[in-house]
Amino acid sequence: MNPITDIARLEELYGDPVGRSLTKVVPRLTPAYDRWIRAARFVILSTVGPEGTDASPRGDVDPVVRIADPETLMLPDWKGNNRIDSLRNILRDPRVSLMFMVPGSPNVVRVNGTAIVTEDPDLLASFEQQGKHPRTVVVIRIGEAYFQCAKALIRSELWSEGDRGAEVPSAGDFVREIDHGFDGAAYDAGYPAYAAERLW
Repeated sequence: MNPITDIARLEELYGDPVGRSLTKVVPRLTPAYDRWIRAARFVILSTVGPEGTDASPRGDVDPVVRIADPETLMLPDWKGNNRIDSLRNILRDPRVSLMFMVPGSPNVVRVNGTAIVTEDPDLLASFEQQGKHPRTVVVIRIGEAYFQCAKALIRSELWSEGDRGAEVPSAGDFVREIDHGFDGAAYDAGYPAYAAERLW
């Protein structure tokens, strides 16, 4: 397999970074980054802990994060599966990365920083949706922000392929594969109604 184990060899193989990839990095949100993130309703939150890494998709009907100021983002933790992998990691290692996407845009905005998890009642109440509150809010202190080169989304035709959901296994298929008595079709058929009652 010929693994690369030396950073000098890796740098030799790739050459110098494209200049703009370094100069585009900002230590706080500029007006353009502020506008872009306010348009994002989907983000992937990446964390690291003693057991390894975790990347968790987060979404909302409104902007997925609240911009408290140019150096601070707030991410409400709405109902999920209660694994709390990301939150557990943050308590033990505050380093986080966020990857924001907006349908139709070939760019991805990335934010790296540190985070805390809070259960402050006033803050939770400020995120109210349909009479419900998140259990916690992740408060992110921005270390750096930058946009990702569009080539990955262009290559994948992510926003131009149409709906390919019918071509891939469903959630019911995944469960049925390890639990042969599970009715995956019934699970998939009933999930939209189940989820509608538990989005917040």
